[in-house]
Amino acid sequence: MTAPPDDCLARNEWVCGAYLSSRRHILWDAALQHVQLTAVSVLIGLVLALPLALAARRWHWAAGPVLGVTTILYTIPSLAMFSLLLPVYGLSASLVVAGLVLYSLTLLVRNILAGLRAVPEDTRQAARGMGYGPVRLLVAVELPLALPAAMAGLRIATVSAVSLVTIGAIVGYGGLGNLIYAGMNTYFKAQVLTASVLCVVIAVVADLLLLLLQRLLTPWTRSRS
Repeated sequence: MTAPPDDCLARNEWVCGAYLSSRRHILWDAALQHVQLTAVSVLIGLVLALPLALAARRWHWAAGPVLGVTTILYTIPSLAMFSLLLPVYGLSASLVVAGLVLYSLTLLVRNILAGLRAVPEDTRQAARGMGYGPVRLLVAVELPLALPAAMAGLRIATVSAVSLVTIGAIVGYGGLGNLIYAGMNTYFKAQVLTASVLCVVIAVVADLLLLLLQRLLTPWTRSRS
């Protein structure tokens, strides 16, 4: 008995409109979890990366250990990372978030540090001559000038996190990765393709939004270009 000509689900086709219409709520929930895990992970990573980069810039002896440790963390395979964190966080969304935070530190710390180091020394001296203290100098001068490099790292970290979230499917918190994993096990073509395409869409949209934010926060770069 053959499937009806309009039944792409029964024929298990890669592109299937019936899958989108019948599973839209499942796709929405998975995409929402994917975005939430990505956003929380990157934001926490940014909060941790900023003081690490400032410490590495302030004390030269700290730069090597900070960059070395974050680089080593980035080289740990994702499955091994989740296994190491499992005794601490258990099978929870926190496990996935913690792993993604550790992975994001390498990209964020390096780019923030590079941006801070690129601030011209004469600019710092001029600000000090105008009465800027250390905190005001950092907030009003150094961080704004370091923003383009920092945003570049943030964009890369975000796109990487969108991809790495899918690994969370092994503990049941992988967003769209859950659908990809289940679809691969059952050879459900439409589910694998649709979830994969949505991952790409999320990554592209996130990158474009961050690029727009960067342009809004750094109007002087637009005037120079």
